Amino acid sequence: MTLTYILIFTVVALFLGLVMRNRWRVYFLMGISALAVYLLQPALPIRGLDFWLSTITLLLTVLGWILTTPSDKLRERNNLVALAILFGIVVFADLTRYLGLGWTLSATLPPKLELLMIFLALAVLFLGATAYFKRLSPNLFLASGIVLLIGIFTILKVPSLATAVSGVIRYALGRSSANAAATDLRWLGFSYIAFRLLHTIRDRQTGRLPVVTLPEYVTYVIFFPALTAGPIDRIERFIQDLRRHPISVSAEDLSIAGKRLMVGLFKKFVLADSLAIIALNSVNALQTRTAGWMWVLLYAYTFQILFDFSGYTDIAIGIGGFLGFRLPENFANPYLKPNLTQFWNSWHMTLTQWFRSYFFNPVTRFLRSGRHRLPIPLIIFITQLGTMLLIGLWHGVTWNFILWGLWHGVGLFLQNRWSEFLRPRLAGLENCKGLNFLLTALSIILTFQYVALGWVWFALPTPGLSWQVLLKLLGMA
Repeated sequence: MTLTYILIFTVVALFLGLVMRNRWRVYFLMGISALAVYLLQPALPIRGLDFWLSTITLLLTVLGWILTTPSDKLRERNNLVALAILFGIVVFADLTRYLGLGWTLSATLPPKLELLMIFLALAVLFLGATAYFKRLSPNLFLASGIVLLIGIFTILKVPSLATAVSGVIRYALGRSSANAAATDLRWLGFSYIAFRLLHTIRDRQTGRLPVVTLPEYVTYVIFFPALTAGPIDRIERFIQDLRRHPISVSAEDLSIAGKRLMVGLFKKFVLADSLAIIALNSVNALQTRTAGWMWVLLYAYTFQILFDFSGYTDIAIGIGGFLGFRLPENFANPYLKPNLTQFWNSWHMTLTQWFRSYFFNPVTRFLRSGRHRLPIPLIIFITQLGTMLLIGLWHGVTWNFILWGLWHGVGLFLQNRWSEFLRPRLAGLENCKGLNFLLTALSIILTFQYVALGWVWFALPTPGLSWQVLLKLLGMA
């Protein structure tokens, strides 16, 4: 988000938090969030695609609600009102094409109204058919929803697939496919949206999902303060804040939220943007000749990514606080942790918790419950490596993200085994405060260095360039 949008959202959040406290509040939150989807989606090389991606975001969100809501709840009045509001927002976003003000809600010119109406008619038929037929086999439709989301996610994250899809779209529009690129499909916030949808679908499969209305569900999935960079909240926690009555945003709450917002702005637009000037990238990596300067670039990137990401989280938490929401924390001094396990318990915590809930814990239980139980170290190796590999792939299906995930997966396993080895040998040293302090300090330094070196894979585009940088850092090239 730009400073302009942050200012707009802050003013809107203050208004809704202080003034709009009646039963219509959820509809206003849903409507503002839906408008934000169009407003924040960046322009794309394929003209009009930004509008369609934003519209499909809303369509997928409504689809997720239909799949996860009992059939007898679908036609309740508040749900139909919310559906009408969403329909109106989509039409309004398209009608800005005809205002003649040189401004549209979407980044580029929306499609002609008749084309949109055809699309919406087909969308209504699709959603209606889904609502009707899902009662015949709910589990099949839930599984299909998971496959659909993972399929879209895979297309967006695999550069070759994204390029191929872009080529098909360009060809269908009568344009040259030679200019197709993976960046043509930059879908705002889809990674976070998909994980929220997957969370609700999976919890519906296991019977843990509470029944929520359409405006509550849509607001949760595309909540505008957390749309672009998280955190990934859980719906059962989110609706507690959404349903809280009366809404009470005190002067103290506003002060805390305001301070959090200011901290986030300082982190993102002062610290992170300043460090970005010298942070490691594919250009300066080739220009740097000495190990000392390469370390400077790497450390700059190490702190730039922390301040950038945690700054956006602080901004989201601050704006959410103006609305009376207590969004979950995402960072807790991760670079001051004495081992990789604690680092990942304090870095992008909501993402880590998501994978722990939906991959690490289920796979661990499965491997430990079999007739022929695997050795504990092997189970730890499989689950930790698999979890970190998936987190790497979540960022992008490229070799460098795979290697970054493997780097942390192997590191977590080695740290786990080393801790098990040391635990009985250090059992009698609890009262040696000086020694414990030195060991903790050394552990923090080593963990930080390991994490910093891992960012080489994350920051650069190819394994070959990353390897060259690692050799340069170690004085071997």
